[in-house]
Amino acid sequence: MIQALIIIALLLTSIHPAWAQLDKVLKSLGGAVGGGSGLSDAKIGSGLQEALKVGTESAVVQTGRVDGFLLNKAIKILMPKPLQAMEQPLRLVGYGPQIDEFVVGMNRAAEKAVPFAKDIFWEAIGQMTFDDATKILNGGDTAATDYFKAKTSKKLQTAFRPSVEDVMNQVGVNQQYNELIGRYKSVPFAKSVTFDVNQYVTEKATDGLFFVVGQEEKRSGPIRRRG
Repeated sequence: MIQALIIIALLLTSIHPAWAQLDKVLKSLGGAVGGGSGLSDAKIGSGLQEALKVGTESAVVQTGRVDGFLLNKAIKILMPKPLQAMEQPLRLVGYGPQIDEFVVGMNRAAEKAVPFAKDIFWEAIGQMTFDDATKILNGGDTAATDYFKAKTSKKLQTAFRPSVEDVMNQVGVNQQYNELIGRYKSVPFAKSVTFDVNQYVTEKATDGLFFVVGQEEKRSGPIRRRG
């Protein structure tokens, strides 16, 4: 397990620019590579915590910048499924630009909310026990991501929601939503639609962030298993 942690720290520096900061991890391990005394549980845990801080911060930076969601096809927030039925009829009557603006606005709201995740992730890292660290080091490709999901999902949504609502109001997304719903209701045979778009964006922002955290973790998966 000790060798696995050291190999992660050494090799991740060449995989992603953000991982270059992991030279700090090696220094924190006290140069004990190849030594006979080994490393204490505290140093092993501390090394992993530092690695996870780098990985989660990288994910937050990637998703929290402009177009972090919008231009990433894997996490781009699209029209909610309950509203997709109204998309084509509205585009046919000339509301395509408004729908496109609505989609952009939802992604902008997610991008603005994500930076709140850094402190929440780091709090979860600080609360990590040695058993947690062992499970992550010996676990699958997304063992750390699964840990964060279990520990932070509710906190992230609670932190994201006010920011999402604020941005959605600032850029007019909620107003656009109400206008689109109103217009759709005027279409013959249109079904009634009720939907919490703010909660939808909050959940999608959380899901998208976890997806990128998982991608960051998978970069180190094969290395970890080889250790």
